[in-house]
Amino acid sequence: MPAQTTPFDLSLIQFDAIAPTEPPADQIYDQVRSAILCMYIPPGTLLSETELGLRFGASRTPVRDAFTRLRATGLIVTRPSRGNFVTRLSEPRLREAQFLREAIEMAVIRRLCQIGLEAEYLQKIKLNLTRQATAIADDNDIAFQGYDDQFHALLAEATGYSRTALLLEQEKTALDRLRVLSLSDRGHKARLLSEHRDILNAVRAGDMAMAEAATRMHLRSVLDVIAGLQTTHGDYFE
Repeated sequence: MPAQTTPFDLSLIQFDAIAPTEPPADQIYDQVRSAILCMYIPPGTLLSETELGLRFGASRTPVRDAFTRLRATGLIVTRPSRGNFVTRLSEPRLREAQFLREAIEMAVIRRLCQIGLEAEYLQKIKLNLTRQATAIADDNDIAFQGYDDQFHALLAEATGYSRTALLLEQEKTALDRLRVLSLSDRGHKARLLSEHRDILNAVRAGDMAMAEAATRMHLRSVLDVIAGLQTTHGDYFE
């Protein structure tokens, strides 16, 4: 589908003012990235470097630096003579990201079944599950997604391998916007929470077969919504 040809109205997005204690490019990157992943800035949107610079009160140099990083993570694409566009969702890219994410998370689960969960991480994960339930009750999709991310990050950190959570976060980025769209279904969020509990219980029991099966089913469920979302949000997809 053709990309939008008019700049997005950035006045609709609440950005924080640039703090003098941190590099402007980092702050612009973090805030624009978050707005894209949360779908506040929709796929296909034309982003103006000039308008963003005015919005943040920054020169074009840090804005360009931020755009370079957004381009590297696959969140924007530059079209010659047309500008910078937020990338649309790509089913092949989504499936590739899911394939890589599953490989990492299955390795995490197998290791945790072998070494067990330390008490510190068990308490953190239990608290996380409580907060997920609260987010569902409050119908707060963004909070739920944050706790969902934290659940998987805590499991990765519990392996004792410091780079695992970082690698998981990198591969998950391609799936985040798809997940945001799917979270509008309250029943879907409740199912995710139930699956998180099943994964934790299997890991605590050291039941590797059950933990692997629960994790595999949980991770692949995000792909089940693609066909429906392509129908309801076709302009978000390539």
